[in-house]
Amino acid sequence: MTDYKATLNLPDTQFPMKAGLPQREPQTLQRWNDIGLYQKLRQIGEGRPKFVLHDGPPYANGSIHIGHAVNKILKDIITRSKTLAGYDAPYVPGWDCHGLPIEHKVETTFGKNQPADLTRERCRAYAGEQIEGQKADFIRLGVLGDWANPYKTMDFANEAGEIRALAEMVKQGFVFKGLKPVNWCFDCASALAEAEVEYQDKTSDAIDVAFACEDTDKLGTAFGLASLAKPASVVIWTTTPWTIPANQALNVHPEFDYALVDCGDRLLLLAEELVASCLQRYGLQGEVIATAKGQALELIRFRHPFYERFAPIYLADYVALDAGTGIVHSAPAYGEDDFRSCTGYGMSNDEILSPVQSNGVYVESLPFFGGQYIWKANPNIVAKLAEVGSLLKHEPIRHSYMHCWRHKTPLIYRATAQWFVGMDKVINDGSSLRRRALDAVEQTKFVPAWGQARLHGMIAGRPDWCISRQRNWGVPIPFFLHKESGDLHPRTVELMEAVAERVEQQGIEAWFKLDAAELLGDEAAQYDKISDTLDVWFDSGTTHWHVLRGSHPLGHTSGPRADLYLEGSDQHRGWFHSSLLTGSAIDGHAPYKELLTHGFVVDENGRKMSKSLGNVVAPQEVNDSLGADILRLWVSSTDYSGEMAVSKVILQRSADSYRRIRNTVRFLLSNLSGFDPAQHLLPAADMLALDRWAVDRALLLQREVEEAYGEYRFWNVYQKVHNFCVQELGGFYLDIIKDRQYTTAADSVARRSCQTALFHIAEALVRWIAPILAFTADEIWQYMPGERGESVMLTTWYQGLSELPQGFEMDRAFWDRVMAVKAAVNKELENLRAAKAIGGSLQAEVTLYGEASLLADLAKLGDELRFALITSTAVLAPLDSAPADAVTTEAAGLKLKIVKSAHAKCGRCWHHREDVGVNPAHPEICGRCVENIEGAGEVRHHA
Repeated sequence: MTDYKATLNLPDTQFPMKAGLPQREPQTLQRWNDIGLYQKLRQIGEGRPKFVLHDGPPYANGSIHIGHAVNKILKDIITRSKTLAGYDAPYVPGWDCHGLPIEHKVETTFGKNQPADLTRERCRAYAGEQIEGQKADFIRLGVLGDWANPYKTMDFANEAGEIRALAEMVKQGFVFKGLKPVNWCFDCASALAEAEVEYQDKTSDAIDVAFACEDTDKLGTAFGLASLAKPASVVIWTTTPWTIPANQALNVHPEFDYALVDCGDRLLLLAEELVASCLQRYGLQGEVIATAKGQALELIRFRHPFYERFAPIYLADYVALDAGTGIVHSAPAYGEDDFRSCTGYGMSNDEILSPVQSNGVYVESLPFFGGQYIWKANPNIVAKLAEVGSLLKHEPIRHSYMHCWRHKTPLIYRATAQWFVGMDKVINDGSSLRRRALDAVEQTKFVPAWGQARLHGMIAGRPDWCISRQRNWGVPIPFFLHKESGDLHPRTVELMEAVAERVEQQGIEAWFKLDAAELLGDEAAQYDKISDTLDVWFDSGTTHWHVLRGSHPLGHTSGPRADLYLEGSDQHRGWFHSSLLTGSAIDGHAPYKELLTHGFVVDENGRKMSKSLGNVVAPQEVNDSLGADILRLWVSSTDYSGEMAVSKVILQRSADSYRRIRNTVRFLLSNLSGFDPAQHLLPAADMLALDRWAVDRALLLQREVEEAYGEYRFWNVYQKVHNFCVQELGGFYLDIIKDRQYTTAADSVARRSCQTALFHIAEALVRWIAPILAFTADEIWQYMPGERGESVMLTTWYQGLSELPQGFEMDRAFWDRVMAVKAAVNKELENLRAAKAIGGSLQAEVTLYGEASLLADLAKLGDELRFALITSTAVLAPLDSAPADAVTTEAAGLKLKIVKSAHAKCGRCWHHREDVGVNPAHPEICGRCVENIEGAGEVRHHA
């Protein structure tokens, strides 16, 4: 038997079938570093339009987790796709370096009583170590950026820039000092930002407490009674007994109806709607003897249960009827609503009682409870209320309560002297920060769109921003306060610049070591130098100031305004929020044009990642087992607008999809063996119709891919590219061209047309996947024929794809019909194979019975229809001539009948043809193969 293998154009490529990503990816990273890929991108980007994605800084503490990986991969996909779209898209990674978690870690390691300067020194060193570890993990994910020169909020220039940003806000009048309840953590010994508060269930003491009436005549008058025959008390309900010692008022809703209830030995004042539920809770019987609107009760005084002072009734709209008694006890030092109510009635800061110290212990001078920790004092307070006859009910209650996100311990509201950014202060131009920020939200594009309403609602309802903290490791608030008046120095902005200049050279230590006399001279004795530091959200929230026009000016045409901020959905109350406020205060607009939000990562059952559940997926482990490109493919395939599910099973599915894409590319490369685009590339007009269609289909897909990348719909990119590989290529085009590619003459038009199409598709495909499969795309690039640059990233979207011309006979609709027919034939071939009626499809002879219009289309292919269907014979016949045993197909107007060929099999092309062996010199092959070996070669027109 003659071996005709040498006469075939068999596929050949060094591109490996086995990806070996965990081994190859580090080698690719080294090559990118060796060639200076990021720097070369900046060079070729000169003169291009700029696209700035400003990195929200992760916190420099701990190893990166899967959420970090999602965030950084999404950013990398965007900057890479923007680069391929013709933009200069730099990526400067950054880190948030100050704040309590780092200081807490240092205190845990070295103890709490270190000198402040040593604490800061150790914090700076620790943050630096953490950054290096995280940086290595981010680089391993294939994230391309300026890793040699990232920004850090602890860099001296950025610390100084942050002070200058604060000075701008002071200059405009947004910053003020005030006494106000803030979220307070006893473990942190500091105020917390809204974003640092989380809610967990907590068991509290729920108590109903009676306050005896002092102004009984006024109370009788309010209810239309001549006098009160019995003692009267108002009843409040609270879950915070520890606030009772600080009670200074009582709140009722002006529009609610309140009832005076006769309970035998005394009268109780309750909201009318809640009388029945309250009496049942107290185990009392009672009768309503009079009702009155809340507004009639204003300023009537009641006695504190165990202190010699009075609590007047103040009207407040925040009082609700969903629980309790309809009357709220007010401790202005320990509640936002309480504070607003009491100060609204003229209570001064000096009059507000604040007996709880920063460590959660009552001041020693507090009668009955001095020196007690408030949570431990709760039962003692309850007992005291029972002792004096004021306790009507006591029961434990399980409810959602605010906790510190670091220490997981309960928080309180606590009125302290802090520095605030005023949301509603009207400044010189007549605007307020709230108004500016709300306008900025309306001018920002959100992805997903629901983010706009969420951030708008947060800004509309948020209180003033407390920006001061009482910590060592943070950027200082460099203020001098007059010792008598407490006022800021009149030259504060000027002095802040002088401090910033010193910090720029020496870091934040310059402030803490500064002798006030150096700046104030003889005035120093009249002023106190404060020691407060800035909220860490102010650090990251001002990076648009001290990074984009400070340490890393990116030269954007719209100044410091980034094109995009991208973070997790929690950053609506975090970085998005603080950046919006500082940008609106300093520049009058948001520091970003667009906000993209991604969801949190959960396991395949929708559960939060937890070590205790054993469902944590560590990116480092995925890199080592499957490769970073599999993780990147999973990120791209997931709709990030909601929760993102991941598990080993889900990642394995991504690995399966990856193999399909890789194998498709390997087929393209292996069939480009011997193809030099400089010599063999055919113009579109000389290509076969099927090849022209394949290039046209790639062009249409490229337009969809570009649009999807531009709109950040990466899952659409994945779906479309994967489907193209599986369906149009693997299920149709590549299947058909094997015969022509392998059997026709090596330099024939039939083969070079096919290779031209494969080359164009490969050039486009490698770019489509480059933002997602960063390592694999660069590996593919090294095996592509023709001269090319060092990396696919140094190019733009491929421009060599051509569109089918108008009026082309075998247009898109034509090939859609052919695909439908082929799918119908394939289905019946599978049935026959399963029944063992035939082996391979080339054993089949098919007769197609179709409607006239379908037959007219299929007839255009002539004898090449059999190549399109991958059968040895394909015959057309009218639909009405179909025999009874013809198979009805899902294709419109088509029936078919397939029989096993009786002809011999060609030993070269494997077709079963009647002319096999006709040529005595080649008794084992068909006439077509003889022509391809010895003659001028077979001529193909269409497929």
